[in-house]
Amino acid sequence: MALRPGPLNALTDVPGLLVGCAQDQAVRTGVTVIALLAPAIAAADIRGGGPGTRETDLLGAENLVDAVDAIVLSGGSVYGLGAADGVTAALGAQGRGFPVRPGLPPAPIVPGAILFDLANGGNKAWGEIPPYPALGRAALAKAGRTVPLGNAGAGYGALAGGLKGGQGSASIMLPGLGTVAALACVNSFGSVVMPGQKAFWAWPFEHENEFGGVRPTGPLADLGDWGLAKAAPLGREATCLGVVATDIVLTPAQAKRMAMMAQDGFARAIRPIHAPFDGDIVFALSTGARPLPEPAAMALASLGTAAADCLARAVCRGVYEAMPLGEERCWRDLP
Repeated sequence: MALRPGPLNALTDVPGLLVGCAQDQAVRTGVTVIALLAPAIAAADIRGGGPGTRETDLLGAENLVDAVDAIVLSGGSVYGLGAADGVTAALGAQGRGFPVRPGLPPAPIVPGAILFDLANGGNKAWGEIPPYPALGRAALAKAGRTVPLGNAGAGYGALAGGLKGGQGSASIMLPGLGTVAALACVNSFGSVVMPGQKAFWAWPFEHENEFGGVRPTGPLADLGDWGLAKAAPLGREATCLGVVATDIVLTPAQAKRMAMMAQDGFARAIRPIHAPFDGDIVFALSTGARPLPEPAAMALASLGTAAADCLARAVCRGVYEAMPLGEERCWRDLP
């Protein structure tokens, strides 16, 4: 039986998840918020050599907090970490968060990660007031089941190698298990397309021409050819941000394993990946609506594989739907 995407082919096919996006066209940046209707088990796996993150250490299986209220992905490099401040304040005002003690405000658990879009030509002269806390609040306020693709959210000002990057999403329904889905904001050093071709590296994983249906025109002439990778990147100038989710019950350790396996989706879709100047990170979420079948290890292997497939597809969908903001080419401009 062929596996099929969920009805939206998006992260929000997992019940209990909402996605909101906000952009600043003048700055050429944006924020994506994954909002949770109820706290969810979470984990994170970091493979890039130049990450920028917030509250990822607390997601360790050995630590106190095992559930989050939201995940925030942002452009803006280190300035973008402030987007989670806006989301945290808004959630706290709603009474959401880890209970501290009676009479004190709750502590919303809002991990986040950033990508570098400071050199994309936008107006970054914000002085002492970066736009990111306001963008975080705006993205949270817009959270819903529709997931914008392409120039949206944290993917708004992103570059995928030598092409315009963007935000993508995908899902798959696993009979007898549940739903697995992914969201990616693609600002990679590596190329998402094969050298000299329009075909995506991850073309074998495509469902129903969801990212153009282009197939390779011939074998690779040179495996050392990185094609449309970025030229001479500096530290932290390239990052892919990913979120994978399932409605199946997972422990924090099992969610970590799913995040680790899902990183292979980046490897299937981008070449090279996890370089010293990348900040690649994958968050994993479990909303816990369905039990994990036995044997648990085999079920978890299926979940991790599906998460990697979904993340690879999300990468391609984000670049496929992206449109130029300036002089950079988009995928549709390729011959």
